[in-house]
Amino acid sequence: MTQIPASIDAVETLLAGQGYVASRALATVVFLSLKLGRPLFLEGEAGTGKTEIAKTLAAALGRRLIRLQCYEGLDAASAVAEWNFAAQMIAIRTAEGSTDRDHLQAQLFTEDYLIARPLLEAMRPQPGGAPILLIDEVDRTDEPFEAFLLEALSDFQVTIPELGTIKAPEPPIVILTSNRTREVHDALKRRCLYHWVDYPSFDRELQILNSRAPEAQASLSREVVAFVQKLRREDLFKRPGVAETIDWAKCLLALDVIALSPEVISDTLGAILKYQDDIQKLQGSEAKRLLDEVKRDLLPA
Repeated sequence: MTQIPASIDAVETLLAGQGYVASRALATVVFLSLKLGRPLFLEGEAGTGKTEIAKTLAAALGRRLIRLQCYEGLDAASAVAEWNFAAQMIAIRTAEGSTDRDHLQAQLFTEDYLIARPLLEAMRPQPGGAPILLIDEVDRTDEPFEAFLLEALSDFQVTIPELGTIKAPEPPIVILTSNRTREVHDALKRRCLYHWVDYPSFDRELQILNSRAPEAQASLSREVVAFVQKLRREDLFKRPGVAETIDWAKCLLALDVIALSPEVISDTLGAILKYQDDIQKLQGSEAKRLLDEVKRDLLPA
């Protein structure tokens, strides 16, 4: 298990060791979250590396990653724990005819029959130290579930009516992400340190790509990053994120491409654009126009 970094520079080095190129602002808020024991709320467009920061921290610190994937209709039972009703019914039938019903009822509501979900798991002791609890895409849930999260994030504890309150012996490192499909309530945000994860600059995205696809030729990597950055300024339904930049570069490498061309772009658009309307906009002359602009921009001054 790696110790918590002692400085912002140490956080940058730690993340870079796992191939994550963080901006100074992101490294700073990660350091403060670790130092102060405060949950970290990361908001931004999909594909900008919000979820990846939790995975990277878990790998770098040698901690267990516990992920709660949020969705519409998520409730406390699905997030904390559920009773194993099938096992309870078997125990009841096995004990049929027993006169000690009070003892049987007490035994049915113990941890032996409890199925732990992510929030409860995160409150339990872990062999490698406090885990990383990733509450991913919290904006997909509804307000009642947000209110329920307040107890967990304020006191690092959860309540199961039949068992009582379970408090974490060591608070987990909590990271929440949001794609801002709706506004998350201020009460939840106030309990966290906040950071907006934006699309990276050209230089930083090139660094990221070089880290994740180092086998790509420098000229191809520059063309890929410049083209994706041009795409993000187009009128698209869904702009490509950094994850798509990396995926596209790896697809091009698999095809032994050494330089972009309109034909190659047309054949591989599905790696960077995920909606047919967006792909149709970039077919033919539009792809050539953007590529011509990229090549002009990359010419030596």
